[in-house]
Amino acid sequence: MAESNVEALTFEEAMKKLEGIVSSLESGDVPLEDALKQFQEGMELSKHCQDTLNNAEKTLTKIISPDGSIQDYEETNQ
Repeated sequence: MAESNVEALTFEEAMKKLEGIVSSLESGDVPLEDALKQFQEGMELSKHCQDTLNNAEKTLTKIISPDGSIQDYEETNQ
């Protein structure tokens, strides 16, 4: 799967594809060449999911103050 296609997937879609790849590889019934292609696709999907989670974490660590400005969560708890 091309990286641009991976980027178009939602987190849930990417996880579902990744789970399918893991199941396929764990079965041991995949020829080596196909296993390598699936592994590469799985790594791209994994990176996409990790990037999505990192972005969500950054969003969640910010809070909107009463004046409407955005502050880091740590600053508001001091």
